Amino acid sequence: MTLLAVPNVSEGRDEALIHAIATVMGRRATLLDVHTDADHNRSVFTLAGSAGEVSDALLEGAKVAVGHVDMTAHSGLHPCVGALDVAPIVYLSEADRGLAGAAALLTADRIAEACAVPVFLYGELTDGEVTRATLRRGGIAELGRRIDAGELWPDFGPPRPHPTAGATLVAARPPLVAFNYELAAPATLADARAIAAEIRRLPGVRALGLALSTGVVQVSTNLESPAVSSPARVLMAIEAFTPVAAAELVGLAPARFLEDLPSRLTVKHRCSLEERLPS
Repeated sequence: MTLLAVPNVSEGRDEALIHAIATVMGRRATLLDVHTDADHNRSVFTLAGSAGEVSDALLEGAKVAVGHVDMTAHSGLHPCVGALDVAPIVYLSEADRGLAGAAALLTADRIAEACAVPVFLYGELTDGEVTRATLRRGGIAELGRRIDAGELWPDFGPPRPHPTAGATLVAARPPLVAFNYELAAPATLADARAIAAEIRRLPGVRALGLALSTGVVQVSTNLESPAVSSPARVLMAIEAFTPVAAAELVGLAPARFLEDLPSRLTVKHRCSLEERLPS
């Protein structure tokens, strides 16, 4: 197993559709994990395989997602611009960085051609000039407006968002850690948003303050430089403002980034990448 793929699909409530997407991708590459969240209305799949296998898996998953996820009726907490919202290919060693980049470019072209969706590159494939957050900002409508205004142009595919499936964002990157922190009562949504703004000052931290349907408020993060800004370091930064009641790992993460978390913290779905990768 050389590479990973971690597609995010904008569906976290329709169990039959999530299963169908997992099934078609799992026929092409090794399915390691499926993480579903109804409030975010998103599912994160983790796959492993050769460059060709993960590319094939992403293409087959894209076909099902584009055909069945209607973004005109979508609601959820997580920012997104498409049915297959993001489709990063992840390299686990620096030696595979070039392979991941080539696989990502090929996959972007294949998805755009087969699904008639515009595909935008971000991250390393744009020398860091384009981020996932800037492409998602304002949603599909704002993405369309920026295309019309000449501010953006798809790297592959048609010049307009798909009428029901929006657009897809593709990258090649090293592993990141998606980690959500549930704030202890009586923290409010305003508190979560203020804390998210503060911790975005840490290197490689993307953060949002969100309110879940359970009444819990959450600081949802993507830790893009987890060797520097680990889940434990971010926990300390958050707890400088308010206690954290529990946390959640979204998808899988290398074990080394989870080792320094305090034992007192309950982490939902705590599972390392090494536990799931075939030996």
